[in-house]
Amino acid sequence: MTTARIMLVDDDEDLCLTLGPHLSDLGHEVFVAKSGEEALNHIAEFDPEIVFSDVQMPGIDGFELLARLRKLVPDVDVVIITGYGGVQGAIDAIRDGAADYLLKPLDLDEIEGVIERCMEDRQVRGVAEPVEEEMAAAPGGLVGRNPAMLSVYKTIGAVSATRAAVLVSGETGTGKELIARTIHGNSAEANQPFLAVNCAAVPETLLESTLFGHVRGAFTGASSDRRGPFELAGSGTIFLDEIGDTSLALQAKLLRVLEEREFYPVGSEQPLHTDARIIAATNKDLEQLVKEGGFREDLYFRLRVIEIRVPPLRDRRSDVPLLVRHILAKAASELGRQVPAVSREVMAALQAADWPGNVRELENALTRALVMSRGPSLSLHDVEGDHWAPPSDLEARGERSADVVPEKPSQKEEDSLAAVERRHVQRVLLMTKGNKSAAARILEVSRPTLNRMIKDYGIIVP
Repeated sequence: MTTARIMLVDDDEDLCLTLGPHLSDLGHEVFVAKSGEEALNHIAEFDPEIVFSDVQMPGIDGFELLARLRKLVPDVDVVIITGYGGVQGAIDAIRDGAADYLLKPLDLDEIEGVIERCMEDRQVRGVAEPVEEEMAAAPGGLVGRNPAMLSVYKTIGAVSATRAAVLVSGETGTGKELIARTIHGNSAEANQPFLAVNCAAVPETLLESTLFGHVRGAFTGASSDRRGPFELAGSGTIFLDEIGDTSLALQAKLLRVLEEREFYPVGSEQPLHTDARIIAATNKDLEQLVKEGGFREDLYFRLRVIEIRVPPLRDRRSDVPLLVRHILAKAASELGRQVPAVSREVMAALQAADWPGNVRELENALTRALVMSRGPSLSLHDVEGDHWAPPSDLEARGERSADVVPEKPSQKEEDSLAAVERRHVQRVLLMTKGNKSAAARILEVSRPTLNRMIKDYGIIVP
């Protein structure tokens, strides 16, 4: 492993006492600063190659430190670390020049991987690129801390600073349009229009006119000129949802727009110019469609300059509690209701579900549950759906290990807080097939805390 000069900036003494010596043991030269001010005071003297900086610190916070370091020492790689990770934090960090964005509790293997990558990048690039101008803040809406979603946020941050075409792929209900809006909202053209067209919802005979507009008399019923999104968007963004459902004829016209930045309104002989950025989305396998002749290969590669693959909800179950709280708060506000409490048992049921309709299905289920509930909290009966099973059905779904047979407790023990916690921990371990790291993320506890719970409750790990 390549060694590096590393500055660790964090006011968390425990983290410094743990991570600092670990990095030194690996052969790195380490300087620990307890504040952003201390880091700036020693930056020239220590001359670090990599800076790991916490976000929330007294005085100069991590993002302000990042901005100052990018001006003072642009060749230094700054890695933002935080225990309060959010969507916008990851987007802002990458967009504003951070080399990476990591969430606490830190994974030491991940830290080592980031250091290795940063040192390799330094050898390739020589000197860092200049800082991009700060852009408008993104609209809210994306929720999640799962590593798969964190990767999505980083890509959004990187692509927002460019005008490259983007292909967003993922199952129905994963939030592809929301990602497109977030890219647009973080771009320099955020004040320009964002126009969305669902290609699958418009009849094929009308889709060309819908996208490009038409002139008077172009077809029966065209009594006046009509401008389409490619003319109306200016230098904004056009979002083409379900691009895989378009015809080969229309695909040829879209290819011309991407290559020549020109299009013809239906019935017109004069081309019009467009500066709009195109973000396309699909829930289909376009690569397979290309092989089958259902999608143009040249258009596929033109659209797929940058691809963002959105993970299904079943692959990021640790985000379910965050989504549940976000969705319930939003729905309660819209319905004029109190935000209901969600027990651990109900939350475990929601996490164990597969949600084939992804976040959209979860949102619909929770909104329905909020409307139908009568008490201050949601029950299993309120949230049960047709496509998922509550915890009591996990065994029937083959998710219970034969090695884990809990003792049948008394009614008093069954109702105790400790018993509920034990069942929840056991259920999550079953769900993750004994993967303690994944279980700890879902439970939002550290690995040592999870190990203590397993020992205290006598849980057999599958």
